[in-house]
Amino acid sequence: MEKIWLQSYPPGVPAEIDPDEFSSIGDLFSRSVRQFGDRPAYINMGKGISYTELDRLSVRFAGFLQGALKLPRGARVALMMPNMLQYPIAMFGVLRSGYVVVNVNPLYTARELEHQLRDSGAETIVIVENFASTLEQVLPKLTMPHIVVTSLGEMLGFPKSLIVNLVVRQVKKLVPSWNLPGHVSFSAALSKGAAFPLEPVSVGHDDIAFLQYTGGTTGVAKGAVLTHRNIIANLQQAHAWIRPFVHEGEEIIITALPLYHIFSLTANCLTFFKLGATNVLITNPRDIPGFIKELAKYKFTAITGVNTLFNALLNNPDFAKLDFSRLHIALGGGMAVQQQVADRWRRITGQPLIEAYGLTETSPAVTINPLDLPAFNHSIGLPVSSTEVSIRGDDGSEMPLGQPGELCVRGPQVMREYWNRPEDTAHVFTPDGFLRTGDIATIDEKGFVRIVDRKKDMILVSGFNVFPNEIEDVVASHPSVLEVAAVGVPDERTGEAVKVFIVRKDPSLTREMIIAHCRKSLTAYKIPHLVEFRDELPKTNVGKILRRLLRDGKA
Repeated sequence: MEKIWLQSYPPGVPAEIDPDEFSSIGDLFSRSVRQFGDRPAYINMGKGISYTELDRLSVRFAGFLQGALKLPRGARVALMMPNMLQYPIAMFGVLRSGYVVVNVNPLYTARELEHQLRDSGAETIVIVENFASTLEQVLPKLTMPHIVVTSLGEMLGFPKSLIVNLVVRQVKKLVPSWNLPGHVSFSAALSKGAAFPLEPVSVGHDDIAFLQYTGGTTGVAKGAVLTHRNIIANLQQAHAWIRPFVHEGEEIIITALPLYHIFSLTANCLTFFKLGATNVLITNPRDIPGFIKELAKYKFTAITGVNTLFNALLNNPDFAKLDFSRLHIALGGGMAVQQQVADRWRRITGQPLIEAYGLTETSPAVTINPLDLPAFNHSIGLPVSSTEVSIRGDDGSEMPLGQPGELCVRGPQVMREYWNRPEDTAHVFTPDGFLRTGDIATIDEKGFVRIVDRKKDMILVSGFNVFPNEIEDVVASHPSVLEVAAVGVPDERTGEAVKVFIVRKDPSLTREMIIAHCRKSLTAYKIPHLVEFRDELPKTNVGKILRRLLRDGKA
């Protein structure tokens, strides 16, 4: 379709970006190190490392992989850790030495971990000791000759006794016992790597940077092949979008979402690295009181998160006491931002909560709202530079403006393929090269895109389409509701009926009160038929509510 969204671009945002400015992520890394050398790059639990220190340490880790382990070109290296200083050191070391990063969720079960390591073919892993027992369970079934184990405190320089207390406080349990024969510590890996200079490697746009796994919540996890060009393009797109609103070398961004997730990886870890920003890494954002205490230490300028995280912060009275005088970017993604959360965020911080949209397969940014948005608009924004979108019907034809259809995307940030899955790859791309997102969306005459809902989450009530996002937005506006999820359940009379799962703020909230509230804003067939109250809702590692588990009765 015609790029009607260009008319709505904020001043200074170009229609196209140049993905050829950098030959690889390592090339971009080197430029930032030269430009911002002494500035803190990453801070975790009060300990910071500068751009220059990160350069030195990542070279040592690269030397360990190249010289000590002698990994072949293109080898996959799995990283299984929460937000901690070891992550960027290892990640940049892997990329700079010509290898591929395989990000692994540390909370994976043994079954999930075995699948990802086997599927990716990773023969090297860096894992934090809190989760080493999981790796021990699957090790006999895998070829995993190289294991690097680290701890929360290994790079922080804290006394061992303090780290033990820290572990107990952060993860609510002691480190399970584990036995991984032949492993080396992260510090030992860096020491060994110091003996080997970084061998120059010709890494180009077509080389794989990340195998980023996706689809674990809906089926077997698949590895999205993200090349250096894919990631650089998305960095350029994100940078072009925020450039009029940021100051190079002066930004402090709060990184609470895990770096192994594509949103935080690209938006925080990499885009703001290009800007010379300081990333404040939050290891355990679910500890909201501890998170807020950490926020109080910095005059932060930017923060990213998901709706549930922002909601949790807003519901802690200490959050409103923070200094928001320098905050000018708050970006929400991963799931729909709800109106009441956005409204409260603006009221407390004085800044809008900007919604964006992306996928693992798109590195991830597809659309972002203008950062100078005057008010919450229920849209996911405008397609970023050098991006095409198309709203398509079930027959593949393009839908008229304002009519819902599947959102399809084409651009330099779109993945090359799914790793070793040609059939899945063929299915997800249209004949003309657009990626099918699986999301139902509309686009208006100004180019703003609105997600109606996930295609597979749509509820069919007496032949009418009901979208959970709409139900959840209405229910969440009730002052006694903390969290909500809406799903479809079988119904003899209507085929499906709407059921909502609610976490209450006020224990006196009843089903009748919810139904009465919904009647004010929803037509009859959209009103929840069933209401179930829960103490908590199942979520992904980044806090996205898992409707599927609720719908299938597995949570």
